[in-house]
Amino acid sequence: MTRAMGAAMRRIHVGNALSAFGLGFTVPYLYVYVAQVRGLGAMTAGLVLAVFAVAALVVLPFAGRAIVRRGPLPVLLVALVTASVGALSLGLSGVAAAVLLSAAVLGAGQAVMQPALATMIVECSTAQTRSGAFATQFFLQNLGLGVGGLIGGHLVDPTQAGSFTLLFSLEAAMFLLLVVVMATVRLPHAPRITDAPAQSAGASWKQLLGNRAMVQLCVLGFVLFFACYGQFESGLSAYGVEAAGISTSALGTALAANTLVIVVAQFAVLRFVERRKRSRVIASVGLIWAVAWAVAGYAGLGNGSQTMATAAFISTYALFGLGEAMLSPTLAPLVADLAPTGMAGQYNSAFALVKQLALAVGPAVGGPLGASLHAPYIVVFLLFSLGITVLAVRLGRQLTEAQNHPSAARSRVVAQGPAAAGQAPAHA
Repeated sequence: MTRAMGAAMRRIHVGNALSAFGLGFTVPYLYVYVAQVRGLGAMTAGLVLAVFAVAALVVLPFAGRAIVRRGPLPVLLVALVTASVGALSLGLSGVAAAVLLSAAVLGAGQAVMQPALATMIVECSTAQTRSGAFATQFFLQNLGLGVGGLIGGHLVDPTQAGSFTLLFSLEAAMFLLLVVVMATVRLPHAPRITDAPAQSAGASWKQLLGNRAMVQLCVLGFVLFFACYGQFESGLSAYGVEAAGISTSALGTALAANTLVIVVAQFAVLRFVERRKRSRVIASVGLIWAVAWAVAGYAGLGNGSQTMATAAFISTYALFGLGEAMLSPTLAPLVADLAPTGMAGQYNSAFALVKQLALAVGPAVGGPLGASLHAPYIVVFLLFSLGITVLAVRLGRQLTEAQNHPSAARSRVVAQGPAAAGQAPAHA
């Protein structure tokens, strides 16, 4: 990595931390703010959460093309200003129509940030440093969300609407501060692996869908996000409260355990992940999450004490965190390595779109199932986790060695050294 790439990457990581820190102020309290503080009721609060997902689904198909044509930095700056306007207006809105419109603006801005930042990381990293860069991004995002939520919890007062206005104003300020930081980034052109199928920079969505490995990765990504992230604050929490008798404080502890495992384990597992095939790492995550669902089944369906049930439920979230730490340096670099030159923005947006679909469908399916049909809920998502393992193994057959196991491919090239006289040079 060159000095210019390193300087740009440091600013990008600062940006990731600031955006997560700002989101942490408001995300845990959005439902309470809309339903209780503004007195708009549970239905409006639910619609606000749905609007975030709908806004993301609307803008992401266009975000990829914009990133390809204009570059990730201009798109990111527009997204940040949009999100800042949405956050500030949401904190000032008092009627349902204004709240929903503000949520749509904020959700659209937040959604476009993800592929834009991911594309900037791709352009400021090499195949050797990309896994570590995305691991750092995930670490900072979780740390920022946790610290922001902690500070926000001490600032907010459910009896004072002004305290929530302050939180949303702080979130808007974080986005504007990020505009200042990101405006100083100078994106170099990083070298990339050379064995991805060659396509023009103006490749359409139809051409993307023609990349069989990318399509399989998107299917796998949908199942990953549906079976894990889509259940955290919906089906799994409902199951814990209804089936396992978990208190709200214990639920908070479980979420904290998830974040703690990610923060502690992220860099500990990085070297382990980098030395193994990416498809096998993802397959291992499926097995770990299958164990997590089995432990959750014990918490709600077993005959142990309440203490044992609570401990098992917290362990479920911790196991999910371990899997997330393994995925962060695996999925995003794989998307980047599958993308033809100049198409990283399109591919990152497509994968972000798949993630948003899963996060929209996951709670709608898992919430009612986890609250009422406890045993079927555990069985269904345990099978989904095992399905992750099967899909990951199948994906591995579509990947080249450089895409699936880049460290091994580089090692072979280094070991071969310069080509002998009369021999063609080896290619990674």
